[in-house]
Amino acid sequence: MSNIVTADLTPPRAFDQACHMVVDYLAGSLPMGAWAVTRVAGERQTVLVSDDHGFGLEPGVEGKWTMSICRTMVSGETPRVVPDTGSEPALCDVVATAAENGMPVAAYVGTPILFPDGDLFGTVIGINPEPLDAGFVTNESLLDLLSSLLSSVLEADTNAVQSARELERAVSDSETDSLTGLLNRRGWERWLSREEERFRRFGDPACVVMMDLDGLKRVNDTEGHDAGDVYLRRTAETLRSVTRRGDPLARLGGDEFAMVATVGPEDAGPLVARLQEALDAAGTPCSAGVAHVGIASGFAEAVAEADARMYDDKRARRVSR
Repeated sequence: MSNIVTADLTPPRAFDQACHMVVDYLAGSLPMGAWAVTRVAGERQTVLVSDDHGFGLEPGVEGKWTMSICRTMVSGETPRVVPDTGSEPALCDVVATAAENGMPVAAYVGTPILFPDGDLFGTVIGINPEPLDAGFVTNESLLDLLSSLLSSVLEADTNAVQSARELERAVSDSETDSLTGLLNRRGWERWLSREEERFRRFGDPACVVMMDLDGLKRVNDTEGHDAGDVYLRRTAETLRSVTRRGDPLARLGGDEFAMVATVGPEDAGPLVARLQEALDAAGTPCSAGVAHVGIASGFAEAVAEADARMYDDKRARRVSR
């Protein structure tokens, strides 16, 4: 027991703090090539926190869930503790692919982190370049205890965030566009600033969509600004009808709109197509661009990338007309 590090038992107040505490404790108590906490969303697994020694598991690194050792653990195909991955036929393909990518995984440890409803949030994972002693399986109960701690902190932190969001919505009149009822530019920028840390903490999938209406100037010039106001309100109503509740929508000014959608990169293209189809049907067509929000790069880079893609789309739409 001399190699066991005494844990700091002060209750963590946020999920990211708890993740760092767990990874630091495991790295000190049960040294391996890498320990990490990951987020699983859709078809992607993203590293949130890590203690890495040569595996490249830095925060923000993403991989395909279908090719993850953790997937076999969560599905029950393989044990939570595998001292020698060569002894598990179900891991042959995954381990071989990892080795080809310069990541020799000879031992694996994993345990799930769950949402309150039992759905999978992510995993605690440990990997080692050499096999471990068979007796390492006795640590499974400790790993389950730590993942249960993270699940509990996740629930408390998620509830606190939701309460804070509801309070923010109740006091945000100064950040609302009076014409459309959407966030104005001030509200949009404050939302991004406020939520940046939360997205990094939980690793939620998200993308930014920037939109620019194609016909507002024509309506204003030919039918007057009252008709233009109706056009803008109809745009806002249409966007609300095809947007998930809680995903922020903003009118940044003039004919510019923006949103953050809680979807992964594989769903970003279909989302934009659905938005443009709905706006076309409403008679308020728009040019649009979308970009994935990375844990490392954050919202600012995604906004700039989506804005550039929106202007590319606008130019392409002009050529096609």
